[in-house]
Amino acid sequence: MHCGLCLPTCPTYDATKLERNSPRGRIALMRAIADERIEPSTAFAEEMYFCLGCLACMTACPAGVNYAELFEHARAEVEAKNLIQSPRRTLIRGFTLHWLFDDLRRLQWVGKALYWWQASGLQGLLRRSGVMSLFPRRLRELEEMTPLVEPEFTADLVGPVTPARGSRRYRVAMLIGCAQDLTFATVNRDTVEVLAYNGCEVVTPPVQNCCGSLHAHNGEWELAKSLARRNLDQFPPEEFDAIITNAGGCGSHLKHYSHLLAGDARYEARAAVWDRKVKDIHEWLVEIGITAPAPKSAEELVVTYHESCHLCHGQKVSSQPRQLLRLIPGVTLVELPEANWCCGSAGIYNLTQPEMAGQLLERKMTHLRSTRATVVATGNPGCLLQLVTGCRQRGMDLRVVHPITLLAEAYRR
Repeated sequence: MHCGLCLPTCPTYDATKLERNSPRGRIALMRAIADERIEPSTAFAEEMYFCLGCLACMTACPAGVNYAELFEHARAEVEAKNLIQSPRRTLIRGFTLHWLFDDLRRLQWVGKALYWWQASGLQGLLRRSGVMSLFPRRLRELEEMTPLVEPEFTADLVGPVTPARGSRRYRVAMLIGCAQDLTFATVNRDTVEVLAYNGCEVVTPPVQNCCGSLHAHNGEWELAKSLARRNLDQFPPEEFDAIITNAGGCGSHLKHYSHLLAGDARYEARAAVWDRKVKDIHEWLVEIGITAPAPKSAEELVVTYHESCHLCHGQKVSSQPRQLLRLIPGVTLVELPEANWCCGSAGIYNLTQPEMAGQLLERKMTHLRSTRATVVATGNPGCLLQLVTGCRQRGMDLRVVHPITLLAEAYRR
Protein backbone atom coordinates (compact mmCIF):
# COMPACT_ATOMS: atom_id res chain seq x y z
CA MET A 1 0.00 0.00 0.00
CA HIS A 2 1.27 3.48 -0.89
CA CYS A 3 -1.79 5.68 -0.29
CA GLY A 4 -0.26 7.67 2.58
CA LEU A 5 -3.44 7.94 4.68
CA CYS A 6 -1.25 6.97 7.64
CA LEU A 7 1.04 9.98 7.26
CA PRO A 8 -1.09 12.62 9.06
CA THR A 9 -1.51 10.26 12.04
CA CYS A 10 2.22 9.60 12.54
CA PRO A 11 3.78 11.82 15.24
CA THR A 12 7.34 11.56 13.92
CA TYR A 13 6.32 12.36 10.33
CA ASP A 14 4.17 15.24 11.58
CA ALA A 15 7.21 16.65 13.38
CA THR A 16 9.80 16.25 10.61
CA LYS A 17 7.81 15.93 7.34
CA LEU A 18 10.46 13.46 6.17
CA GLU A 19 9.20 10.41 4.27
CA ARG A 20 11.63 8.05 5.99
CA ASN A 21 10.10 9.07 9.35
CA SER A 22 6.65 7.87 8.25
CA PRO A 23 5.08 4.39 8.31
CA ARG A 24 5.10 4.33 4.50
CA GLY A 25 8.77 5.26 4.40
CA ARG A 26 9.75 2.71 7.02
CA ILE A 27 7.85 -0.06 5.24
CA ALA A 28 9.60 0.91 2.00
CA LEU A 29 12.95 0.50 3.77
CA MET A 30 11.89 -2.90 5.15
CA ARG A 31 10.73 -3.97 1.70
CA ALA A 32 13.98 -2.87 0.08
CA ILE A 33 15.96 -4.96 2.57
CA ALA A 34 13.63 -7.96 2.15
CA ASP A 35 14.06 -7.70 -1.64
CA GLU A 36 17.85 -7.38 -1.16
CA ARG A 37 17.96 -4.02 -2.92
CA ILE A 38 19.73 -2.45 0.05
CA GLU A 39 21.67 -3.85 2.98
CA PRO A 40 20.60 -3.38 6.61
CA SER A 41 22.55 -0.39 7.94
CA THR A 42 23.02 1.81 10.97
CA ALA A 43 20.69 4.37 9.37
CA PHE A 44 17.99 1.72 9.02
CA ALA A 45 18.45 0.67 12.64
CA GLU A 46 18.20 4.24 13.90
CA GLU A 47 15.04 4.80 11.88
CA MET A 48 13.37 1.72 13.35
CA TYR A 49 14.12 2.97 16.86
CA PHE A 50 13.01 6.51 16.00
CA CYS A 51 9.53 5.09 15.44
CA LEU A 52 7.32 5.38 18.54
CA GLY A 53 5.49 2.16 17.79
CA CYS A 54 2.26 3.96 18.71
CA LEU A 55 0.34 2.07 15.96
CA ALA A 56 -1.79 5.08 15.00
CA CYS A 57 -0.99 4.15 11.41
CA MET A 58 -2.81 0.84 11.86
CA THR A 59 -6.00 2.62 12.90
CA ALA A 60 -5.73 4.88 9.85
CA CYS A 61 -4.84 2.15 7.32
CA PRO A 62 -7.83 1.23 5.08
CA ALA A 63 -6.11 -1.99 3.98
CA GLY A 64 -5.28 -3.32 7.45
CA VAL A 65 -1.51 -3.42 6.98
CA ASN A 66 -0.07 -5.08 10.11
CA TYR A 67 2.59 -2.49 10.87
CA ALA A 68 3.06 -3.79 14.43
CA GLU A 69 4.32 -7.14 13.14
CA LEU A 70 6.56 -5.55 10.51
CA PHE A 71 7.97 -3.10 13.06
CA GLU A 72 8.82 -5.77 15.65
CA HIS A 73 10.47 -8.03 13.06
CA ALA A 74 12.48 -5.08 11.73
CA ARG A 75 13.83 -4.34 15.21
CA ALA A 76 14.62 -8.03 15.68
CA GLU A 77 16.60 -7.85 12.42
CA VAL A 78 18.49 -4.84 13.78
CA GLU A 79 19.47 -6.75 16.91
CA ALA A 80 20.34 -9.95 15.02
CA LYS A 81 22.68 -8.00 12.72
CA ASN A 82 24.24 -5.99 15.62
CA LEU A 83 23.72 -2.79 13.65
CA ILE A 84 23.87 -0.30 16.52
CA GLN A 85 25.78 -2.19 19.18
CA SER A 86 28.05 -0.43 21.64
CA PRO A 87 29.48 -1.50 25.02
CA ARG A 88 27.17 0.97 26.82
CA ARG A 89 24.07 -0.19 24.92
CA THR A 90 24.95 -3.85 25.43
CA LEU A 91 25.38 -3.27 29.16
CA ILE A 92 22.04 -1.44 29.51
CA ARG A 93 20.11 -4.05 27.50
CA GLY A 94 21.79 -6.89 29.35
CA PHE A 95 20.93 -5.38 32.73
CA THR A 96 17.31 -4.50 31.89
CA LEU A 97 15.99 -6.97 29.30
CA HIS A 98 18.11 -10.01 30.17
CA TRP A 99 18.40 -9.66 33.95
CA LEU A 100 16.03 -7.17 35.60
CA PHE A 101 12.83 -8.02 33.71
CA ASP A 102 13.62 -11.72 33.43
CA ASP A 103 12.72 -12.21 37.11
CA LEU A 104 10.39 -9.62 38.63
CA ARG A 105 11.68 -10.36 42.12
CA ARG A 106 14.87 -8.59 41.02
CA LEU A 107 12.80 -5.64 39.85
CA GLN A 108 11.14 -5.52 43.27
CA TRP A 109 14.53 -5.46 45.00
CA VAL A 110 15.49 -2.46 42.87
CA GLY A 111 12.10 -0.91 43.61
CA LYS A 112 12.55 -1.29 47.37
CA ALA A 113 15.99 0.31 47.20
CA LEU A 114 14.57 3.18 45.18
CA TYR A 115 11.69 3.61 47.66
CA TRP A 116 14.16 3.79 50.55
CA TRP A 117 16.20 6.41 48.64
CA GLN A 118 13.08 8.52 48.11
CA ALA A 119 11.39 7.99 51.52
CA SER A 120 14.61 8.70 53.44
CA GLY A 121 14.74 12.18 51.95
CA LEU A 122 18.09 11.59 50.25
CA GLN A 123 16.66 12.14 46.79
CA GLY A 124 15.13 15.45 47.84
CA LEU A 125 18.35 16.48 49.56
CA LEU A 126 20.35 15.71 46.42
CA ARG A 127 17.99 17.78 44.28
CA ARG A 128 17.99 20.76 46.66
CA SER A 129 21.78 20.71 47.06
CA GLY A 130 22.36 21.71 43.46
CA VAL A 131 24.86 18.89 42.98
CA MET A 132 22.87 17.58 40.02
CA SER A 133 23.77 20.73 38.08
CA LEU A 134 27.32 19.36 37.86
CA PHE A 135 26.15 16.27 35.98
CA PRO A 136 25.56 16.04 32.23
CA ARG A 137 22.19 17.35 31.04
CA ARG A 138 20.94 13.90 29.97
CA LEU A 139 21.69 12.44 33.40
CA ARG A 140 19.80 15.31 35.06
CA GLU A 141 16.81 14.67 32.81
CA LEU A 142 16.80 10.96 33.63
CA GLU A 143 17.02 11.65 37.36
CA GLU A 144 14.09 14.06 37.12
CA MET A 145 12.00 11.34 35.45
CA THR A 146 12.60 8.83 38.27
CA PRO A 147 9.12 7.55 39.22
CA LEU A 148 7.88 7.59 42.80
CA VAL A 149 7.80 4.03 44.11
CA GLU A 150 4.80 3.17 46.29
CA PRO A 151 5.49 1.89 49.83
CA GLU A 152 3.66 -1.38 49.19
CA PHE A 153 3.61 -3.65 46.18
CA THR A 154 0.57 -5.52 44.86
CA ALA A 155 1.21 -8.63 46.98
CA ASP A 156 1.04 -6.44 50.09
CA LEU A 157 -2.36 -5.06 49.09
CA VAL A 158 -4.10 -7.99 47.40
CA GLY A 159 -4.46 -11.61 48.50
CA PRO A 160 -3.81 -14.57 46.17
CA VAL A 161 -7.57 -15.06 45.81
CA THR A 162 -10.18 -12.31 46.25
CA PRO A 163 -13.76 -13.60 46.46
CA ALA A 164 -16.56 -11.97 44.52
CA ARG A 165 -18.86 -9.67 46.46
CA GLY A 166 -22.20 -11.47 46.42
CA SER A 167 -22.64 -14.37 44.04
CA ARG A 168 -19.70 -15.37 41.88
CA ARG A 169 -20.35 -14.90 38.16
CA TYR A 170 -16.82 -15.26 36.82
CA ARG A 171 -13.38 -16.49 37.78
CA VAL A 172 -10.59 -14.30 36.41
CA ALA A 173 -6.81 -13.99 36.66
CA MET A 174 -5.21 -10.62 37.36
CA LEU A 175 -1.87 -9.66 35.81
CA ILE A 176 -0.01 -7.19 38.02
CA GLY A 177 2.59 -5.96 35.50
CA CYS A 178 6.16 -4.74 36.02
CA ALA A 179 6.30 -0.96 36.44
CA GLN A 180 2.64 -1.08 37.46
CA ASP A 181 3.52 -3.22 40.49
CA LEU A 182 6.21 -0.78 41.66
CA THR A 183 4.70 2.61 40.94
CA PHE A 184 0.96 1.92 40.73
CA ALA A 185 0.28 -1.07 42.98
CA THR A 186 -2.78 0.78 44.27
CA VAL A 187 -4.21 0.67 40.73
CA ASN A 188 -3.90 -3.13 40.87
CA ARG A 189 -5.69 -3.13 44.23
CA ASP A 190 -8.42 -0.90 42.80
CA THR A 191 -8.78 -3.19 39.77
CA VAL A 192 -9.23 -6.26 41.97
CA GLU A 193 -11.81 -4.43 44.11
CA VAL A 194 -13.80 -3.32 41.06
CA LEU A 195 -13.76 -6.85 39.65
CA ALA A 196 -14.99 -8.24 42.98
CA TYR A 197 -17.80 -5.65 43.07
CA ASN A 198 -18.89 -6.97 39.68
CA GLY A 199 -19.14 -10.64 40.60
CA CYS A 200 -15.62 -11.81 39.78
CA GLU A 201 -13.46 -14.08 41.89
CA VAL A 202 -9.95 -12.76 41.25
CA VAL A 203 -6.80 -14.92 41.28
CA THR A 204 -3.67 -12.77 41.79
CA PRO A 205 -0.48 -14.80 42.37
CA PRO A 206 2.02 -12.69 44.36
CA VAL A 207 4.97 -13.65 42.12
CA GLN A 208 4.39 -13.22 38.40
CA ASN A 209 6.35 -12.79 35.16
CA CYS A 210 6.81 -9.92 32.75
CA CYS A 211 4.44 -10.14 29.77
CA GLY A 212 7.35 -9.77 27.33
CA SER A 213 6.12 -6.65 25.51
CA LEU A 214 9.28 -4.72 26.38
CA HIS A 215 11.35 -7.52 24.86
CA ALA A 216 9.26 -7.97 21.70
CA HIS A 217 9.23 -4.22 21.03
CA ASN A 218 13.01 -4.11 21.35
CA GLY A 219 13.93 -6.98 19.08
CA GLU A 220 14.37 -9.72 21.71
CA TRP A 221 11.95 -12.27 20.28
CA GLU A 222 13.38 -15.35 21.98
CA LEU A 223 13.12 -13.73 25.41
CA ALA A 224 9.57 -12.63 24.61
CA LYS A 225 8.68 -16.22 23.67
CA SER A 226 10.20 -17.56 26.88
CA LEU A 227 8.15 -15.15 28.99
CA ALA A 228 4.98 -15.99 27.06
CA ARG A 229 5.47 -19.69 27.85
CA ARG A 230 5.97 -18.89 31.54
CA ASN A 231 2.71 -16.95 31.63
CA LEU A 232 0.82 -19.75 29.91
CA ASP A 233 2.16 -22.19 32.50
CA GLN A 234 1.26 -19.92 35.42
CA PHE A 235 -2.19 -18.97 34.10
CA PRO A 236 -3.63 -21.92 32.15
CA PRO A 237 -6.23 -20.05 30.05
CA GLU A 238 -8.76 -22.87 30.14
CA GLU A 239 -9.10 -22.38 33.92
CA PHE A 240 -10.34 -18.77 33.73
CA ASP A 241 -13.21 -16.87 32.18
CA ALA A 242 -10.82 -13.99 31.50
CA ILE A 243 -7.22 -12.94 32.06
CA ILE A 244 -7.30 -9.29 33.08
CA THR A 245 -4.74 -6.59 32.35
CA ASN A 246 -5.03 -2.92 33.28
CA ALA A 247 -1.98 -1.72 31.32
CA GLY A 248 -2.64 -0.73 27.71
CA GLY A 249 0.87 -1.48 26.46
CA CYS A 250 1.02 -4.90 28.09
CA GLY A 251 -2.46 -5.84 26.89
CA SER A 252 -1.64 -5.11 23.26
CA HIS A 253 1.21 -7.63 23.41
CA LEU A 254 -0.59 -10.17 25.60
CA LYS A 255 -3.35 -10.59 23.02
CA HIS A 256 -0.90 -11.88 20.39
CA TYR A 257 0.79 -14.84 22.06
CA SER A 258 -0.52 -17.20 19.35
CA HIS A 259 1.41 -15.26 16.72
CA LEU A 260 4.49 -15.16 18.93
CA LEU A 261 4.36 -18.93 19.58
CA ALA A 262 3.22 -20.03 16.12
CA GLY A 263 4.74 -23.42 15.32
CA ASP A 264 5.36 -24.29 18.96
CA ALA A 265 3.82 -27.76 19.25
CA ARG A 266 3.35 -27.53 23.01
CA TYR A 267 2.04 -23.98 23.35
CA GLU A 268 0.46 -22.82 20.06
CA ALA A 269 -3.06 -24.15 20.72
CA ARG A 270 -3.09 -22.91 24.32
CA ALA A 271 -1.82 -19.52 23.15
CA ALA A 272 -4.84 -19.19 20.83
CA VAL A 273 -7.15 -19.75 23.82
CA TRP A 274 -5.07 -17.28 25.85
CA ASP A 275 -5.47 -14.58 23.18
CA ARG A 276 -9.26 -14.92 23.36
CA LYS A 277 -9.27 -14.79 27.16
CA VAL A 278 -7.01 -11.75 27.66
CA LYS A 279 -9.16 -8.68 28.32
CA ASP A 280 -8.36 -5.10 29.16
CA ILE A 281 -10.17 -4.20 32.39
CA HIS A 282 -12.38 -1.54 30.71
CA GLU A 283 -13.24 -3.92 27.88
CA TRP A 284 -14.15 -6.73 30.31
CA LEU A 285 -16.36 -4.62 32.56
CA VAL A 286 -18.40 -3.29 29.63
CA GLU A 287 -18.62 -6.81 28.19
CA ILE A 288 -20.05 -8.39 31.38
CA GLY A 289 -22.30 -5.44 32.26
CA ILE A 290 -20.96 -3.23 35.03
CA THR A 291 -22.85 -2.32 38.20
CA ALA A 292 -23.02 1.48 38.37
CA PRO A 293 -21.83 3.04 41.66
CA ALA A 294 -24.59 4.51 43.81
CA PRO A 295 -24.67 8.33 43.72
CA LYS A 296 -23.82 8.68 47.41
CA SER A 297 -21.71 11.66 48.47
CA ALA A 298 -20.59 12.05 44.86
CA GLU A 299 -17.50 14.18 44.41
CA GLU A 300 -17.87 16.72 41.58
CA LEU A 301 -14.97 16.21 39.18
CA VAL A 302 -14.16 17.57 35.72
CA VAL A 303 -12.31 14.71 34.04
CA THR A 304 -10.64 14.39 30.67
CA TYR A 305 -9.35 11.17 29.12
CA HIS A 306 -6.02 10.58 27.38
CA GLU A 307 -5.94 7.43 25.25
CA SER A 308 -3.04 5.05 25.65
CA CYS A 309 -1.77 4.34 22.12
CA HIS A 310 -1.64 0.58 22.59
CA LEU A 311 -5.04 0.51 24.25
CA CYS A 312 -6.65 2.57 21.49
CA HIS A 313 -4.72 1.61 18.36
CA GLY A 314 -3.33 -1.76 19.45
CA GLN A 315 -6.36 -3.20 21.28
CA LYS A 316 -9.10 -1.02 19.70
CA VAL A 317 -10.41 -0.23 23.19
CA SER A 318 -11.51 3.39 22.99
CA SER A 319 -15.17 3.90 23.88
CA GLN A 320 -15.20 1.58 26.93
CA PRO A 321 -13.07 3.73 29.29
CA ARG A 322 -15.28 6.71 28.48
CA GLN A 323 -18.38 4.63 29.19
CA LEU A 324 -17.03 3.72 32.62
CA LEU A 325 -16.07 7.30 33.43
CA ARG A 326 -19.56 8.52 32.53
CA LEU A 327 -21.03 5.98 34.95
CA ILE A 328 -19.27 7.56 37.93
CA PRO A 329 -21.56 9.90 39.86
CA GLY A 330 -20.32 13.49 39.92
CA VAL A 331 -17.97 13.12 36.94
CA THR A 332 -18.24 15.53 34.04
CA LEU A 333 -16.25 14.13 31.12
CA VAL A 334 -14.62 16.73 28.87
CA GLU A 335 -13.14 15.50 25.60
CA LEU A 336 -9.39 16.04 25.21
CA PRO A 337 -8.25 17.45 21.83
CA GLU A 338 -6.07 14.86 20.06
CA ALA A 339 -6.88 12.38 22.83
CA ASN A 340 -5.37 9.51 20.83
CA TRP A 341 -2.14 11.36 19.91
CA CYS A 342 0.93 9.86 21.63
CA CYS A 343 2.16 11.58 24.81
CA GLY A 344 5.77 10.57 24.11
CA SER A 345 6.10 7.79 26.68
CA ALA A 346 5.85 4.87 24.23
CA GLY A 347 7.44 2.22 26.46
CA ILE A 348 11.00 3.46 26.97
CA TYR A 349 10.92 5.97 24.08
CA ASN A 350 11.09 8.92 26.48
CA LEU A 351 14.40 7.49 27.71
CA THR A 352 15.91 6.67 24.32
CA GLN A 353 14.52 9.60 22.27
CA PRO A 354 14.12 12.41 24.82
CA GLU A 355 13.93 15.29 22.32
CA MET A 356 11.01 13.91 20.31
CA ALA A 357 9.33 12.61 23.48
CA GLY A 358 9.62 16.10 24.98
CA GLN A 359 7.96 17.69 21.94
CA LEU A 360 5.07 15.26 22.16
CA LEU A 361 4.67 15.81 25.89
CA GLU A 362 4.53 19.60 25.41
CA ARG A 363 1.82 19.17 22.78
CA LYS A 364 -0.18 16.92 25.10
CA MET A 365 0.14 19.25 28.10
CA THR A 366 -1.03 22.21 25.99
CA HIS A 367 -4.20 20.31 25.11
CA LEU A 368 -4.71 19.24 28.73
CA ARG A 369 -4.58 22.88 29.83
CA SER A 370 -7.23 23.78 27.27
CA THR A 371 -9.78 21.40 28.81
CA ARG A 372 -9.66 23.10 32.24
CA ALA A 373 -10.11 19.64 33.74
CA THR A 374 -8.99 18.90 37.30
CA VAL A 375 -8.36 15.21 36.58
CA VAL A 376 -6.85 13.40 33.60
CA ALA A 377 -7.46 9.66 33.36
CA THR A 378 -5.43 7.22 31.30
CA GLY A 379 -5.17 3.43 31.18
CA ASN A 380 -1.45 2.72 30.93
CA PRO A 381 1.37 3.10 33.50
CA GLY A 382 3.80 4.60 30.97
CA CYS A 383 1.29 7.33 30.10
CA LEU A 384 0.56 7.92 33.79
CA LEU A 385 4.26 8.44 34.53
CA GLN A 386 4.75 10.68 31.48
CA LEU A 387 1.81 12.92 32.38
CA VAL A 388 2.85 13.09 36.04
CA THR A 389 6.28 14.26 34.87
CA GLY A 390 4.68 16.82 32.55
CA CYS A 391 2.53 18.23 35.36
CA ARG A 392 5.47 18.41 37.78
CA GLN A 393 7.72 20.17 35.26
CA ARG A 394 5.04 22.78 34.51
CA GLY A 395 3.68 23.22 38.02
CA MET A 396 0.20 22.11 36.92
CA ASP A 397 -2.27 21.15 39.65
CA LEU A 398 -3.80 18.26 37.72
CA ARG A 399 -4.52 14.84 39.19
CA VAL A 400 -3.29 12.02 36.92
CA VAL A 401 -5.15 8.78 37.57
CA HIS A 402 -6.25 5.44 36.10
CA PRO A 403 -9.99 5.35 35.25
CA ILE A 404 -10.40 2.25 37.42
CA THR A 405 -9.15 4.15 40.47
CA LEU A 406 -11.95 6.71 40.05
CA LEU A 407 -14.42 3.85 39.73
CA ALA A 408 -13.06 2.10 42.85
CA GLU A 409 -13.31 5.34 44.84
CA ALA A 410 -16.94 5.71 43.79
CA TYR A 411 -17.71 2.15 44.94
CA ARG A 412 -16.06 2.80 48.30
CA ARG A 413 -18.18 5.92 48.80
